[in-house]
Amino acid sequence: MRVMGVDPGLTRCGVGVVEGEPGRVLRVLHVSVIRTPADLPLEQRLALLDEAMSGLIAAHEPEALAVERVFSQHNVRTVMGTAQAGAVAILAAGRRGLPVALRTPSEVKAAVTGHGRADKAQVTAMVTRLLGLPSPVKPPDAADALALAITEIWRGQAERLREAALARMT
Repeated sequence: MRVMGVDPGLTRCGVGVVEGEPGRVLRVLHVSVIRTPADLPLEQRLALLDEAMSGLIAAHEPEALAVERVFSQHNVRTVMGTAQAGAVAILAAGRRGLPVALRTPSEVKAAVTGHGRADKAQVTAMVTRLLGLPSPVKPPDAADALALAITEIWRGQAERLREAALARMT
């Protein structure tokens, strides 16, 4: 399975594409951070994100997207930008008919580190280990995007199998 993970952000949007199956070796196909200048009007920043996201989806042909679910923060402006960037990723996936999973930060941390309150350094260390990378992925937005993709491969596959089994039973 090939999954694109998206750690949404208006200034920095992490994107990682991982291929693999639960219980098998995972492989990184792409990792990057899409950046938009803070001095551009919002509509131009969102258009830049859409163009980059759509291009990455076309280039890497993921079977699904995993996007970090926006959680409440103290800074409403930051939350809005994060939500808008996440919506752009969801829209780009929707145009291609791709399923989208929204994953909470604690769910992703628990999946890759075993602890839902792991810090950024622990997530980065585990992503590096799980993907067999020679050095840690930087910046954290990129490592988080890979963690999202890993989580969807592991948990999304299990959820789909469970749903298929339930459908056969009814």
